[in-house]
Amino acid sequence: MNANVLGLPDPEELPEGTRRVFADAHDRDLALELVTRPAARSLEEAAELLGISPAEIVKTLVLRRGEGDYLFALIPGGRRISWPKLRETLGVNRVTLPDAEEALAATGYERGTITPLGSTTAWPVYADATIPGRRVSLGAGAHGWSIFTAADELIAALGAVVADISEPEG
Repeated sequence: MNANVLGLPDPEELPEGTRRVFADAHDRDLALELVTRPAARSLEEAAELLGISPAEIVKTLVLRRGEGDYLFALIPGGRRISWPKLRETLGVNRVTLPDAEEALAATGYERGTITPLGSTTAWPVYADATIPGRRVSLGAGAHGWSIFTAADELIAALGAVVADISEPEG
């Protein structure tokens, strides 16, 4: 593994976004493991750096249902959102991916660092049905940082809706 596993972090040494992640996890009684890692050019490279399979990396996408109405979708590596399944699950005709500036305004996180933990607004969370039952890695609110946690505990802590909202990539 080319990542540096950290014990309990000193909050003063963490980026502001990562401090928000840990504060929220603490409030939710959710255990996290924090690692630093070099930048990766692909999901596969990130997985290799972390010593895990791509499917263990959960991408957090912020999506827009309507004006000022967002949600988080948790999708494992190697899969992508199935827009028809997601729209059916949400009972809406349209869901869009906001641009980077809008995603930052909605969550307080830059793309590539987005996580539901510590978001500036606690939007609803939808987790793909393939996520439960394993340990996963997510963004940690800042570039160069990742967190690990038990998917089932994460889903419970966030009150996430688990649904079939993805399909294999490719």
